[in-house]
Amino acid sequence: MRKTKILLVEDNRLIRDGIRAIINKQADLATVGSSEGNRDTVLQARKLKPHIVLIDLGLRNESGLRIVAGLTAETPLTKVIGMGLIPSQQDIIEFVKAGAMGFVLKDAPVDDLLNTIRAVAGGTRILPPTLTGSLFSHVVNLAIQRGKGKIPDAVRMTKREREIVVLIAEGLSNKDIAQRLNLSTYTIKSHVHNILEKMALHSRLEIATHTLDNPVT
Repeated sequence: MRKTKILLVEDNRLIRDGIRAIINKQADLATVGSSEGNRDTVLQARKLKPHIVLIDLGLRNESGLRIVAGLTAETPLTKVIGMGLIPSQQDIIEFVKAGAMGFVLKDAPVDDLLNTIRAVAGGTRILPPTLTGSLFSHVVNLAIQRGKGKIPDAVRMTKREREIVVLIAEGLSNKDIAQRLNLSTYTIKSHVHNILEKMALHSRLEIATHTLDNPVT
């Protein structure tokens, strides 16, 4: 079984050791390293190439936001999940803009932590249940307001690409889309890459938001 590799970034040793023990008991998950959240975290991620970085939002000695932005820039294939006790709406917005794919509350049940890791590894964006609904829509809208140019008004896409855009907007992961269309996950990833290039966008999140505002016909 291919395991999801996780780099744990947490400056509280007791919490760090506890989360690591929980993760390493899972057949499909494994920690490949841990960090206290110093300036070498991004370099460590580049070396270890984890699938997931699980990072405390409230690091004492370094900005978690800066680390997330660095991970997004330097290790774009790594997905980031933030952890916090009571993250504010602004925290969520800023971390989404920096590239975080998911969040889990530190007082959440163990199953929530594990399910969040697995969902994000599969390409799904996750917020804690108490922060979904209208806040999620607000986060999505603000996260794409990055001033990187106007989305083309007319984009030529194939029939298959249009199908995939609609399914992305519905919140389906690459795996779910592959199953729905009876294609391989690799093929879906290739289509998504082409869609991003054609639409001059940078993430599935931007595809979804643009599609909701401009329905595909």
